Amino acid sequence: QVDLVESGGGSVPAGGSLRLSCRVSGYRYGSTCLGWFRQRPGQEREAVAAIESPGSARYADSVKGRFTISQDNAKNTLYLQMNTLESEDTAMYYCAADCYFPVVAPGLPPKFGYWGQGTQVTVSS
Repeated sequence: QVDLVESGGGSVPAGGSLRLSCRVSGYRYGSTCLGWFRQRPGQEREAVAAIESPGSARYADSVKGRFTISQDNAKNTLYLQMNTLESEDTAMYYCAADCYFPVVAPGLPPKFGYWGQGTQVTVSS
């Protein structure tokens, strides 16, 4: 059974930072595409960032230069460092595995085989 558990969400003022973590288990971690997507109430899911293969990260244009995706293979953990947060970043954030390509594409909702329960990020302006 594949299990992805996110943590690290919270409420911060605009300009602040958060680091999301995702513990991955039950999957061939280290040899698969992993990523983050977010979803606002009533809206389509939006890809945020993905590690499509080792050393190959992709980002949505809206977060480039502000967010960084990384992974710690020893800990089976995926991270999303979010800096200079904006009110538009407010959403539920989900960690996901087993990507359908392309993962990050403007206007295209991302598809994954597995995702976690999500962690809420709220940015106040």
